[in-house]
Amino acid sequence: MSSTVDVHGARPPRVDVILTAHLLLAGAFVVVVAAYLGRMVSAGVGPAGMVTGQYDPKDMVPFGMSGANPFFWLYAAVSLLYLFGFILGPAVALYTGAVLARERQRYSVRARRLLLAAMVGTLVLTVLRFTPALGSMQRWWLD
Repeated sequence: MSSTVDVHGARPPRVDVILTAHLLLAGAFVVVVAAYLGRMVSAGVGPAGMVTGQYDPKDMVPFGMSGANPFFWLYAAVSLLYLFGFILGPAVALYTGAVLARERQRYSVRARRLLLAAMVGTLVLTVLRFTPALGSMQRWWLD
């Protein structure tokens, strides 16, 4: 039996897990924006026409809304990440800021830059949700 002691203390949080959380939230946002713009262009309507209820986002799921449909599960995952992103985004960004402040010396310059960029990007995407330009997209998705 070994009696060695860990002199470095607790392990710092893993950068890849934090960055994956940021990328999942940003990816869901980008997918919803792409679906919104794609549906708007293919239907030939403007933002005001998208919220009439005629262009429901659930209609874009191939093969319908069934539990046996793998596209439904992909749609559900994106929906949940997008819908809870306005809560999870700032929470993950706050955690990232705390990790950067507390564990600064343990990470390389590259890792610190990646974490900072992910934190700023998540906060910007969260703020963009509530701008007038994307207000109709928010209403369209929540329909």
